Amino acid sequence: MHLPTTSYHKKEYSSIINLDSIGKSFDDIKVLENISISIEKGELVSLLGPSGCGKSTIFNIISGLTPQDMGKLYINGTIGYMQQKDLLLPWKNIMDNVALPLTIKGINKKSREDKVKKYLPIVGLEGYEKSYPSQLSGGMKQRASFLRTLMASEDIMLLDEPFASLDSITKSKMQLWLLKMKSKLNNTILLITHDIDEALLLSDRIYILSSKPATIKKEITLDFNMDNKKERLLSTKTLKLKEEILKLL
Repeated sequence: MHLPTTSYHKKEYSSIINLDSIGKSFDDIKVLENISISIEKGELVSLLGPSGCGKSTIFNIISGLTPQDMGKLYINGTIGYMQQKDLLLPWKNIMDNVALPLTIKGINKKSREDKVKKYLPIVGLEGYEKSYPSQLSGGMKQRASFLRTLMASEDIMLLDEPFASLDSITKSKMQLWLLKMKSKLNNTILLITHDIDEALLLSDRIYILSSKPATIKKEITLDFNMDNKKERLLSTKTLKLKEEILKLL
């Protein structure tokens, strides 16, 4: 996916993504009200809020799929959008699935395969190029979907509950895997989640959204200085934050 239809001059904002007083309604139903979000290059920021509050609508506005009714949107880069389901095409092997954004861009076969092969070892899929989605585990399919999103854009990734369909053990492994990928790629990630622990584990900052029409109830900065991310979830500070978030939700 490329730049949204609404964008503003780079000098207007210093952040890589900026939503300034965004509002959106569908017919007579107001979904978003005065949403202001700013994300710096290299951050992983989570949107946490009740089901149906409008988080996916925010993603659709950022990606250019849905226009906002009011407010300003600024994006400095291209966007890859990974939705909840892996959406891999069952009749295509992993190489062809992952390379699909490059195919759509008109990149020749050798160049797109060379690019995909460069990343396969990084995401743990080396040797599975010719496998089909039905032959992979849930976690491996999510990795393939992540890599396909990366092929769409190395700048900004929108991840809409990417691990929601996985069992708890696989989900925990994939969360740590995402942190590892983030460290290697140093890209910018905006994550939708309903999982408070996931948000606390992965994020640099969290935006807490209200129920519909969604407003920003609070922005939380996670300034932990811990090498072991798992320790973050067990710290007294995190437990207090979790209690605060539960009250906000």
